[in-house]
Amino acid sequence: MQTVTIFGREGCGFCQRAKQLAEDRQLNFKYIDIHQEGISKADLEKTIGKPVETVPQIFIGREHIGGFTEFNELMRTQA
Repeated sequence: MQTVTIFGREGCGFCQRAKQLAEDRQLNFKYIDIHQEGISKADLEKTIGKPVETVPQIFIGREHIGGFTEFNELMRTQA
């Protein structure tokens, strides 16, 4: 599987769950804290191409997967 990129923020429970899921599955992933990196939701919107209301926003390679719910479902189907 290509690198998983998780855009999240400190204090976000779903961001931490996504990170934990990637660790548990031993995926090659990187976690990017949007506040530490100065990334706004508007910046993510430009990349994704649609409004971003929540984090995490997760990509596999260059493909936008969605948030934790979509990522979790994808991981369940690849068991």
